[in-house]
Amino acid sequence: MLKEFKEFISRGNVLDLAVGVIIGSAFTAIVTSLVENLINPLIGIFLGKIDLSNLVFSIGEAHFKFGAFLNSIINFLIIAFVVFLIVKAVNKTLPKKEEAPADPEPSAEEKYLEEIVALLKKQDANK
Repeated sequence: MLKEFKEFISRGNVLDLAVGVIIGSAFTAIVTSLVENLINPLIGIFLGKIDLSNLVFSIGEAHFKFGAFLNSIINFLIIAFVVFLIVKAVNKTLPKKEEAPADPEPSAEEKYLEEIVALLKKQDANK
């Protein structure tokens, strides 16, 4: 089982995924900072200098922090947009794959060789 685990971990896809998760976590921290420190204050200017993360409404003893939820939505939209731009840029730079013909027509030599093989099989069958 240990050998199988080592083979699994040493595959390229697993390592690529690990690197992606680590970079994604770092990128999320950057986007969170962008939202909390730049975008929210900008929105707050238009909403009367309100910090979105502090927006709360209460029903009895329950407090609903919908401002923090709005921050999460903004974070998600920014991350999704940046990932979209990255995928779009990568797709433009990669060469487009051309579809290979399903079954190319055999050349004249291949047809002759097939006929020869068929004749040899026929001779062997007659013996």
